[in-house]
Amino acid sequence: MAARVQRSDASGDSGVQRLALTKAEAAESLGVSVDFFEDHIMLELEIVRRGRRRLIPIAELARWLDATAERASIDLFGAQRRPRC
Repeated sequence: MAARVQRSDASGDSGVQRLALTKAEAAESLGVSVDFFEDHIMLELEIVRRGRRRLIPIAELARWLDATAERASIDLFGAQRRPRC
């Protein structure tokens, strides 16, 4: 799963592919609040820390989504769930 996020600012679209997001951007990209992201998702991610800055690699978000979606398709007894009609 290739993830591309681009951000434009007042000076226009720079065309530079983003490799990492801030907490707020990562939360927004997943459709959750920053509080929810910090409490329930960020703990499962490998992030980059530099000083007070926290960056979440886009590839790590994609990995987390893939792993979480896979786990959700198996029930507690390890049996594959049947799709609902």
